[in-house]
Amino acid sequence: MALFRKTIDKVAGGLARTRQRLVGGLRSLLTGRRLDEDVLEELEAMLIQADVGVATARRICDDLRAAYEQKRIERGEDALEFVKTELKQLWPECDRGVHFADTPPTVILVAGVNGTGKTTSVAKLAHLFKSEGKKVVLAAGDTFRAAAVEQLTIWAERIGVDIIKASGGDPAAVVFDACDAAVARGADVLLVDTAGRLHTQENLMKELEKVRKVVSRKLPGAPHEVLLVLDATTGQNAVSQAQRFADAIDVTGIFLAKLDGTAKGGIVVAIRGEVNLPVKFIGIGEGYDDVAPFDPDAFVEALFV
Repeated sequence: MALFRKTIDKVAGGLARTRQRLVGGLRSLLTGRRLDEDVLEELEAMLIQADVGVATARRICDDLRAAYEQKRIERGEDALEFVKTELKQLWPECDRGVHFADTPPTVILVAGVNGTGKTTSVAKLAHLFKSEGKKVVLAAGDTFRAAAVEQLTIWAERIGVDIIKASGGDPAAVVFDACDAAVARGADVLLVDTAGRLHTQENLMKELEKVRKVVSRKLPGAPHEVLLVLDATTGQNAVSQAQRFADAIDVTGIFLAKLDGTAKGGIVVAIRGEVNLPVKFIGIGEGYDDVAPFDPDAFVEALFV
C-alpha cells in the first residue's frame, strides 16, 4: 500500500495540467447540475478534448446516462466517482511488467519518432533498473545524431552505468559490441537506444530490423522487449504512431513520455482503447528519476486527488 501511495504522489505531481483540464473541468461542469442531455453532451466533448478517445468518451457517457435513468446516480457530483470507476475498469488485468530473460542480459530495444524524448527515456529506464539493484549497460545505437551519443554519455556518467558507443558508423556494429560487452561485464540489462524514425522511412525501418537480427543472433531470445516511446503532448498523433509502429515492428510495450508537460494525459486511455499494446512506463518530469511503471489505479487516483 505504501508503494501504491508513493506512486500516486509521484504521478500526481506530473499530471497537474491534465488533472486541471480534465477533472477540474468535470467538477465545474457537474457540480450542482442535473445529468440532462446538455450536460452529457458537454461531458462527452470534454472527455474527447482531453484525448481519451471518441469511443471511450461515448461509452462512459452512455453508461452514465443509463445509471441516471435507473436512478443509481442522481446528482452531478455523484457522476465524478462514477467516471473515476469507469476509467479504472478500462484496463483488464494484464502483464505490464518487463519480461526479463531467464539468463541475463535482458535486452530492451527502444524505438520511436524523432523528438519524442527517446534517449532521455532510455536514461530513465537505466536509472530505474539500477535502483532495483541491476547492472545496466547502454548501447548508443543512434549513430546518425551525434548529439544523441553525447547526451546518452552524459546520462550514463550521471547515473553510473556503462555505455558502449562509436563515432558514426553502423548502429548494428555498435549493438554487436554492446552485446559482447554486456555478457563480459555480467550485465543484467542491456538498453539499446536507436535513431528516431518514421515508419514510412523504409531504409531506417530496415536498419532497425538489422539491429534486431544482430541482437537475436548474439543472444538467443533477444530482444526481450521492444519499447516504443511516445510523446504524450502530441495527443491523438501518439495513437496513430503506435498503430503504425505496431504494424511495422514487433512492439511489446509503450513508454509514454512527457506526461508532465501536457493537458492531454487522457491519451493513456486512448492508447488502451485503440491500440492493443500495454503502456509499461510513463515519464513525468525531466530528471532521470522522473519515471514510473504504469499503474492504471495509481494513474486514475492521481487524476482525482
